[in-house]
Amino acid sequence: MATIEKKIWPKYFRAVKEDKKKFEMRLADFKVKSGDTIILKEWNPKTKAYMGRELRKKVNAVFIFHLNDFHQKKEIEKKGFYIIQF
Repeated sequence: MATIEKKIWPKYFRAVKEDKKKFEMRLADFKVKSGDTIILKEWNPKTKAYMGRELRKKVNAVFIFHLNDFHQKKEIEKKGFYIIQF
């Protein structure tokens, strides 16, 4: 199992910490699989510096989505898409 470190902005860090946000949407430019651990390091985008806090989360599931998987690339680019948490 791998350990992966990623930056996370303060408002999202708080939401994860408070258990209000139970997902991450990320560019698929790294390898991750179920069972890996993600270390979310709080990052200030204005000062471009870490803030010193971090959270460790175990990856339960990973899904990859490509813009044209459902033949709706133009509609997605126009309207965006939702990530819905259950």
